[in-house]
Amino acid sequence: MTTLLCGQRGHEILARQTREQETPPDFFYFSDFERHNAEIAAFHLDRILDFRRVPPVAGRLVNMTKEIRDVTRDKKLWRTFFISPANNVCFYGECSYYCSTEHALCGKPDQIEGSLAAFLPDLALAKRKTWRNPWRRSYHKRKKAEWEVDPDYCEEVKQTPPYDSGTRLLDIMDMTIFDFLMGNMDRHHYETFEKFGNETFIIHLDNGRGFGKHSHDEMSILVPLTQCCRVRKSTHLRLQLLAKEEYKLSMLLAESLVRDRLSPILIQPHLDAMDRRLRQVLNVVSECIEKEGYSYVVEDDLQGDRGTDHVHTGPRRREAHLPEVYISCLEVEACWIGLDFDKRCSDSTCTEARDAGDVEDFWMDRTESPHIT
Repeated sequence: MTTLLCGQRGHEILARQTREQETPPDFFYFSDFERHNAEIAAFHLDRILDFRRVPPVAGRLVNMTKEIRDVTRDKKLWRTFFISPANNVCFYGECSYYCSTEHALCGKPDQIEGSLAAFLPDLALAKRKTWRNPWRRSYHKRKKAEWEVDPDYCEEVKQTPPYDSGTRLLDIMDMTIFDFLMGNMDRHHYETFEKFGNETFIIHLDNGRGFGKHSHDEMSILVPLTQCCRVRKSTHLRLQLLAKEEYKLSMLLAESLVRDRLSPILIQPHLDAMDRRLRQVLNVVSECIEKEGYSYVVEDDLQGDRGTDHVHTGPRRREAHLPEVYISCLEVEACWIGLDFDKRCSDSTCTEARDAGDVEDFWMDRTESPHIT
């Protein structure tokens, strides 16, 4: 578990687990630890998947004395600081569980790793609305949620606003894939920008319970996809790309994460697990296509405006028209992320399309997407 320090402009999560520790097998998902490195990795994964719905997150070393204890105005928090028998500065804060001397956060002697996430734009400028996830778990030791016992549950969801129109259901499928790759079972609610109503996108917040088990793939996370059998074409093509050996998801993420000052963020078994889970997602989509047909399963969000029910309204919409400079998604990824490949494209060569196999028709405008910094 980690401690969350909240403010209007962002939040900070401090480390309690080491990189090598897995979630104990007897833990329920709702009592799992929060991990600062999971928040960091989720931000980079979200960008590689081209969702771009996670606010910027970066790792940093926190001085618990100067940056928390000596500056806090919360007297209750201040009273929980103490010096451990090992002469380390510790505190445990206030919460419903894991807030006790036995579960305190301790520095070495007062330095501790943390993740710092920014909420952009500020809440004063853009209020957010909280929605209950239709596939929310029961958060009970014995009870099951409705979706766990009703195989036709998605049909009910599709008749319920806001999932009966627009792109919200497809956003849920993107979030489902995102969570499955991380192993995150704790998606009980999600948020959107209030101002835009249903013409908006899901913000992927609170990813700290991802990357808990690399040795286990929690297939129940994929239930929304298996029940609904719907996915964006752009998402499907991106997953196919990331399954290719030369642009393997684990390799892209490792290259991206090395830039964080707390690197290494993930141990290799977690990276390998994502490649394995990616193949499982593609297998589910393939089974859906075989059962329902390609046109039913794969929503084409790359063909321009066709009414509000078919428009991709994510944070960076992919236009259907081809810009003056054409590049395939392979070149786009190499240029955006700055991968150190032998075949890495440069600014002068990114206009040349490289053979992309079965995704060679997936084109995007380079000017819409900045480099990761």
